[in-house]
Amino acid sequence: MSEDIPSEEWRNQAPPPRDRVARIQDDWRRERPDLDVSPQGVIGRLHSLAGRLTDELCLVYGRYGLGEGEFDVLCALRRAGAPYERAPGELAAHTMVTTGAMTKRIDRLERAGLVTRRRADDDQRGRIVALTEPGRELIDRAFADHMRNERRLLDLMTPAEAAILEQLLGSWLTRLDGGAPGDS
Repeated sequence: MSEDIPSEEWRNQAPPPRDRVARIQDDWRRERPDLDVSPQGVIGRLHSLAGRLTDELCLVYGRYGLGEGEFDVLCALRRAGAPYERAPGELAAHTMVTTGAMTKRIDRLERAGLVTRRRADDDQRGRIVALTEPGRELIDRAFADHMRNERRLLDLMTPAEAAILEQLLGSWLTRLDGGAPGDS
């Protein structure tokens, strides 16, 4: 796909229906005609969509007795491969939370019998967090259900729309993170 997004097919689409964001923009255009409120069209919809998607994803996590944070920790451990363990600092980096927040998540998962903590073999001050067998079985089931749920949500778009959106969001995130387009 070229830098000339949107494609011809995309440009020929009907405009989106009037929604809450469009009505808010209309109000601001009326009240503050001196300001360009067009960024709300993207940011407002992304903000609304993020909340809706989080709600949809959390419904699945809840079926397994997990919150979003616990699900993330179990996924980070499972992605590590056998023996499914990482240091708490690694877990924090793989889930983008502080080490303090990570400690609370690990405490809850340990109480539930889904992870264990032990001293690191090479550094008695360090700790290692590992999935238990029940933890691995739970995250395998939960992640499969999570992927089905994400597919259901993406199926509200055409494959072409999803591919364009993925590229645009990836490029934007790279730029926000300080990278150049195409660095992802």
